[in-house]
Amino acid sequence: MYDVARLEEALTGTIYSGKIHHFASTGSTNTEALRAARAGAPYGSVYFADEQTAGRGRGNHRWESQPGAGLYVSVLLRIPIPSAQLSLLPLAAGLAAADAIQAVAGVSIDLRWPNDLLIGDRKAGGILVESKLDGGTLAFAVVGIGINVHQRSFDAALATPATSLDLAVGRTVSRQAVLVALLKSLEREAILLGHTEDAKALPARLEARSTWVRGKNVTVHGPQACAGVTAGLDDHGFLRVRTAGGIVTVQTGGIRSLETD
Repeated sequence: MYDVARLEEALTGTIYSGKIHHFASTGSTNTEALRAARAGAPYGSVYFADEQTAGRGRGNHRWESQPGAGLYVSVLLRIPIPSAQLSLLPLAAGLAAADAIQAVAGVSIDLRWPNDLLIGDRKAGGILVESKLDGGTLAFAVVGIGINVHQRSFDAALATPATSLDLAVGRTVSRQAVLVALLKSLEREAILLGHTEDAKALPARLEARSTWVRGKNVTVHGPQACAGVTAGLDDHGFLRVRTAGGIVTVQTGGIRSLETD
């Protein structure tokens, strides 16, 4: 169980201080955060739960949220960035999650564009960003992050085999410690994203932490379906794929490996 009082203490002095909202069970932490955002909730509000009954991933996929087993959290950000930089936010969240997991569990995370957290070839977490624009500027964004922590079994029908932090490291990892580290890392990334030069450096930072964005033989699913070899990220964080017909800049969708062992 989470110790909310100690969590509040650990986050003193951060953007989250006094803005922690914990649910024993909820449909979706992103839904809670979106509702609060539209009602004027402040920057740095955090919504997390022990269980989600209707957890969501990208593309309307269901996110399995076993009670007490994973980290299910959504953070409300109000960063005055131009709409053109919004595509960088999931990448920044991925970097924050990778740093937090490395710090607490001591395991390296591979970032599969645009939003998957992998340990080896198994998925350990994912990111869902939902936002609202005001003209050409971000009004707010809800960054939802799900991380498998204590899970021991997974649906065999998953498109990507899954794992958890406990399984990866062979010990019990503290959900609370991961949450604290994640929130602090996300605050740092949000600050960087608000500075133009730091934001420009984000695609290169992501590429340095991922085996997927350059030199990987992949298939792209979604509206820009194609197959080819990844050729890095552009300035907006979009994935470039070298296909038989030339370079395709993938703005939305997901990727799967075409490589075999």
